[in-house]
Amino acid sequence: MIVARWLKRLLLGGLVLLVLYQIWLFGWVLWWNWVNPDTTRFMNIRLDELRIKEPQAQLQKQWLAYDRISANLKRAIIAAEDARFVDHEGFDWEGIQHALEKNQRKGRVVAGGSTISQQLAKNLFLTPAKTPWRKAEEALITLMLETVWSKQRIFEVYLNVIEWGNGVFGAEAAARHYYGVSAAQLSPEQAARLAGMVPSPRFYDRNRNAPGLARKTAIIVARMPSADVP
Repeated sequence: MIVARWLKRLLLGGLVLLVLYQIWLFGWVLWWNWVNPDTTRFMNIRLDELRIKEPQAQLQKQWLAYDRISANLKRAIIAAEDARFVDHEGFDWEGIQHALEKNQRKGRVVAGGSTISQQLAKNLFLTPAKTPWRKAEEALITLMLETVWSKQRIFEVYLNVIEWGNGVFGAEAAARHYYGVSAAQLSPEQAARLAGMVPSPRFYDRNRNAPGLARKTAIIVARMPSADVP
């Protein structure tokens, strides 16, 4: 009886902590609807990794307002990452199904079905670890973002915080890192190339002339005119 009572208390305590954690996350989601995030969980992880080799290392990042980011980059990211972004409510079930089918055909994970909203949830709060807990938490945070933020706000924050190279975060830093221009000045080809880097940014930072990236860039350029941007 004593053991059972303590187990109940432990389970109740764990449940209370879980609920409080979700409330804490939701509080940040509310705050960041009006205030731009200065840093994210992914940024902190990458900075810690960089400082193992270089204690004085700093991230390259600079916030750029949504209306100042090139329309070319917006269309390229939508075309490359989430063609149904403006229509879905956080989850692209058709895209997930296609990804599962492709992975089954290949016998390994070669495609993901994550939307822009899901990717942002992960970048803001979570780690790269691919565990059931992280995926469940990602789904909850995605629902929070889609409930509280507009599609434009989700896309604006996404463009400003995602990783684009080794210690490079956000569209403005990426444009200057790779092309020496502002994200407001990106050409269609430059924007498509940056969009092609998103799934493996640190790899492409080291291998900027990778043949696969050139092929992806051409595909994205062809899709850009039909991209629906918020």
